[in-house]
Amino acid sequence: MALFSIFDIAGSALSAQSVRLNTTASNLANASSVAGKPEDAYRSRQPVFQTVMQNQGVSDPLTEAASAAVRVAGVVESQAETPRVYQPGHPQADAEGYVYMSNVNVVDEMVNMISASRSYQNSIEVLNTSKELLLRTLTLGQ
Repeated sequence: MALFSIFDIAGSALSAQSVRLNTTASNLANASSVAGKPEDAYRSRQPVFQTVMQNQGVSDPLTEAASAAVRVAGVVESQAETPRVYQPGHPQADAEGYVYMSNVNVVDEMVNMISASRSYQNSIEVLNTSKELLLRTLTLGQ
């Protein structure tokens, strides 16, 4: 039934935002990590979302309507340069005395976390409102 596809759509949004929140948390946890070589330094990661069309070739449009959902297509790693800091006393410093910091921007990650959290909350509200409307619809026949 087409009325219930809203639960699939909101559920896919919840799942995608959960991946986004976990990726952001991982970025923040590694924001101050250091490495001895630039290729070993932690690089910021971001999920890539993809729209998934459902029921596109429906033969009976009255029973099932086409809808779209979201899924995580993958997680990409930032190609931005990792900052090089001179710390000759650091145990991971290279021969020249440099360590390589993570390229995570903490401010950007906090904004990303707030945005993902709000999107997650909105999806919960959609689920709750849809559930309430369907329950009220069922009581109309009593």
